Amino acid sequence: VQLQASGGGLVQAGESLRLACTASGSDSGRYFRDLRMAWYRQVPGHEREFVAVIVGTDTTNYAQAVRGRFIISKDTAKKSTALQMNQLKSEDTGTYYCNTNLNGEIWGQGTLVTVSS
Repeated sequence: VQLQASGGGLVQAGESLRLACTASGSDSGRYFRDLRMAWYRQVPGHEREFVAVIVGTDTTNYAQAVRGRFIISKDTAKKSTALQMNQLKSEDTGTYYCNTNLNGEIWGQGTLVTVSS
């Protein structure tokens, strides 16, 4: 399975942005519905931190810093995991990575989100 993240960009504080992570590869269709899909983010000089996770199609969990503002969802037909980010703050700035675990950890290439205040 390979992961391709997209949707990053530059926005003003208070605005919204939607990230997408699309899975591809020979096993992506067979297992995608049940895969644990997660989003992490990283700022230069800091460790990568957990943002949100979805298991199956409706079991979700969020980091405290984004709970109530971000929504993670999965489109099994498109093999895509979305992260809807609302009420963005400057501290949400970072490179966002999607992640799963299928016979080992798999990371997407990252997409940069910049929130200006």
